[in-house]
Amino acid sequence: MRAADPFAAFLGIELVEVGPGFARARMAVTAEMVNAHGTTHGGAIFSLADAAFAAASNSHGVPAVALDMHISYLRKSAPGDVLVATAREENLTRRTGLYRIVVENQRQEAVAIAAGLVYRLAGEKGPREAAPR
Repeated sequence: MRAADPFAAFLGIELVEVGPGFARARMAVTAEMVNAHGTTHGGAIFSLADAAFAAASNSHGVPAVALDMHISYLRKSAPGDVLVATAREENLTRRTGLYRIVVENQRQEAVAIAAGLVYRLAGEKGPREAAPR
């Protein structure tokens, strides 16, 4: 992942697990990742969620690009925290995929919840349509 995504590497995001329609990524929050309130910047949390989303949505071998992603922040985090984003496929068709991403801290408390929609690029063979999970 680091070679394919220099921005994720810059943030220290580590891809720790990938399976069909699933991915988990981890990031240690550093002092450089805070906002004016001294808490983790929403952009850093979003980037972690996006990295897990990208890995999960591309896990079937069919190139996928984001159409939409939105996030809700639930709890603050701070330097020293280790955040883990888990992306799970909710629905998959030949052309689109919907993913739910949960970001948790080291105490397994939800910090953010996101949803992302991808477009699966034409001309590539992919799995058959899957029923919602």
